[in-house]
Amino acid sequence: MGKELLLVIEKVSNEKEIDKDVLFRVMEESLSIAIKKKLGDIEDIFEIKVTIDKNNGTYKVFKVPTNCIIREQKPIPEEIEVSILGRIPVTAAKKFLFQQIRKLEKETIANKFLKKINRIVHGEVKKSNRESLILDLGENAEGILYRTDLLNHENYRLNDRVRSVITKIEKDIKGIYQIFLSRTHENMLRSLLSIEVPEVLENLIEIVNVVRDPGCRAKVAVKSNDNRVDPVGSCVGMRGSRIQAISNELQGEKIDVILWDDDPAQLVINSLAPADIISLVQDEDINTMDVVVKESDLSQAIGKNGQNVRLSSLISGWKINILSESTAEEKKKDETLHIKKNLIETLDIDHDIAEVLIEKDFTSLEEIAYKDEKELLNIDGFDKDLVEELQERAKTGILSEALSHGPDISEDLLNMDDMQKSWVYSLAKKGISNREALAELSLDDLMDILPVSKDIATKFIMTAREPWFK
Repeated sequence: MGKELLLVIEKVSNEKEIDKDVLFRVMEESLSIAIKKKLGDIEDIFEIKVTIDKNNGTYKVFKVPTNCIIREQKPIPEEIEVSILGRIPVTAAKKFLFQQIRKLEKETIANKFLKKINRIVHGEVKKSNRESLILDLGENAEGILYRTDLLNHENYRLNDRVRSVITKIEKDIKGIYQIFLSRTHENMLRSLLSIEVPEVLENLIEIVNVVRDPGCRAKVAVKSNDNRVDPVGSCVGMRGSRIQAISNELQGEKIDVILWDDDPAQLVINSLAPADIISLVQDEDINTMDVVVKESDLSQAIGKNGQNVRLSSLISGWKINILSESTAEEKKKDETLHIKKNLIETLDIDHDIAEVLIEKDFTSLEEIAYKDEKELLNIDGFDKDLVEELQERAKTGILSEALSHGPDISEDLLNMDDMQKSWVYSLAKKGISNREALAELSLDDLMDILPVSKDIATKFIMTAREPWFK
């Protein structure tokens, strides 16, 4: 049996591409099952172990007392002689062996395709139903392509060739690996660009971000890793040949290739091109940009059903509001009136002073309270007494807002040495309403919120972190 066993293992290893050591282990387990079956139930108190000599194919059988394992004693194997196995034990061993080989074969296939995740594969439609297509990927592998992962109006029949991207490989309930495919995933477009644009494959061009409305429109942000290479021009190709080939594969999906920029504002401008941007205002607190365009460019910037601005928002990571010049002017007027009303009521000043403050870009209580008084003194007609009074009233107004609308502020934050009450409200507006939250801030973060020196900021943070060191 020795040589026959070695020949079987050699053959299976070559045909199924399974490691010989793994097959020896499976064979040992199969023989253990067969011998256990032959010995009968009386041997349940023993664990049967089989070891195969990898050089000559002979095997030895050992029985190990299971009660030793329960008592946490080191079990002592005892070699036993086993006569020729009967038909039933051999059948059980074969069944187990074939099951394990099929399992190992599928694992081997899965491991091959794990290296192809996020890459395009070719498949032939093998089965089709209302929910999905089963594709023959070659190498004894199958992939599942759900119809929800197909582009609109795509309808493939049996034996049709399909290109799709592998998105993931997972085990099902039975422990069988499944390869999942998609034509709508963003990596489908990434992979097509890698195929059609050699500079991407050579890493001369980097695809930074991809967003898609599958089958309709997509935006791809690219940048060059070589100053001599034009990333947008290379991806588009001569007379649009490269990008057109990709678009044809994706059922005519319109693809905008834009230049990546680390500055979010410039990235948004690039993304909305060719719409002419008149002005752009960022609100970092709520991660929003108001973009003003010409009336003639309004529909183009927004896109059909808001598609263009939605994709621009996704690729930039900012919520974008597209405004016409007239709408922006009306909004600005409304905001100015609101600011003026707030300054008049809170600071108890007349319209003229409020308008002067707004004209000089003092539009919030924080700016008036914490800006260097020299900046206020530079305003015509403002003297030291007026500036001091305005700053004091602004601080009082900030505190009043904190008490009436702000979050619950802990006493330990209010009672910190050198901590001003108006500063506490500024912190609370950023979600920092106790010492524990303050302790989590970095020095730069705190100095961005409060108009304090580096020494004072360090003192506040170290005081807040005192419980950490106790």
